[in-house]
Amino acid sequence: MLKSSLFCLGLLALPGLASAHSNPPTPPAAQSQPPVSPGALEAAISAPRVQLALLLDTSSSMNGLIEQAKRQLWTVVNAFQNARRDGQSARLEIALYEYGNSGLSPEGGYIRQVLPLTTDLDRVSEQLFSLRTNGGDEFCGQVIQKATQQLEWSQSKRDLKIIYIAGNEPFNQGPVPFQTSIAAAKERGIVVNTIFCGQTEEGARTGWTDGATLAGGQSFSINQNRAVAMVAAPQDAEIARLGVEMNKTYLGYGRGGAEAKNRQVAQDANASTNIVSATTRAVSKASRLYDNANWDLVDGTKTGAVRLEKLKDEDLPAELRGKSLEQRRAIVEAKEKERAAIRDRIQQLNLERQKYLEAQKKAPGAEGNDTLDKAILQSIRTQAGAQSFTLE
Repeated sequence: MLKSSLFCLGLLALPGLASAHSNPPTPPAAQSQPPVSPGALEAAISAPRVQLALLLDTSSSMNGLIEQAKRQLWTVVNAFQNARRDGQSARLEIALYEYGNSGLSPEGGYIRQVLPLTTDLDRVSEQLFSLRTNGGDEFCGQVIQKATQQLEWSQSKRDLKIIYIAGNEPFNQGPVPFQTSIAAAKERGIVVNTIFCGQTEEGARTGWTDGATLAGGQSFSINQNRAVAMVAAPQDAEIARLGVEMNKTYLGYGRGGAEAKNRQVAQDANASTNIVSATTRAVSKASRLYDNANWDLVDGTKTGAVRLEKLKDEDLPAELRGKSLEQRRAIVEAKEKERAAIRDRIQQLNLERQKYLEAQKKAPGAEGNDTLDKAILQSIRTQAGAQSFTLE
């Protein structure tokens, strides 16, 4: 029984499979997955986890909040590139909820789970860009309760489990008292941080500060309509170009491979409307966190999530069909080397970029502190350290 339980836990922790049974039902054709190797399973079970749930108000006044979330996703992801505990690299999983939208079910409290906890960063970006605002009732206590109960939170007391809830209406609305839902979250080792979109005094008066205090988290006030400070650097254009060039090294396999590859391209396009967003996305793609072992043969064979010799010809990308096993391996290895060279170049350029940005921060007014990304990054540094995680 223990072995069986560990196996199930391992499957949930694999890239792209985290909290798989929290997903909406998928068509039978999309459920077929290649066999998981014992090595990949063991690594998935043992890795320390960082789990973040974003609960975003999508009522009519929150267009600015959604825009900040879309533009700064990759900046937040990049903060975890070097996250470790006891010398072991951490897995990053992100979940997404929307609440307060009149287009959602009144019976469900105007709340929707957009994504369960997942390592699929392209899907997180895709869903953020799909959010639309519409006026409604914002039930903070109820959405915290749903996130606590529905998501597959780690059972380990040492893993980092955080909820961020952002909105601008009183914190005590709805059928579920926030005191009740926060108490339940604390019992499971989940820290709740509150991000009020408005003046600090109003957030304190309407319960947002009390909610964070009760949760053992931090309370922030942001200007959701503020344009995020994005300082361009001389290295940006080349980093962004290399991020797109990297796509040529991906070999989608299985029934979901082509769809995932299209999603990758689409999220490059979403990020490309701003050079800094395109750059930070490329930096994320060059990091270990951008792991697509569930659909890409290079990542999949490298981590042991898939075995090339076990795949049928129809499950292979066009480049590998009709070729011998040796030829297939040679193509995958060539793509891996090409990707590694691009990653190394992006990381080298990013070091130069970071030095430039550090110098720019010294300029008066170069950076604001009242945006969504700043609230998340500020709290992460404190809360990660409390769980013995290092970020640098």
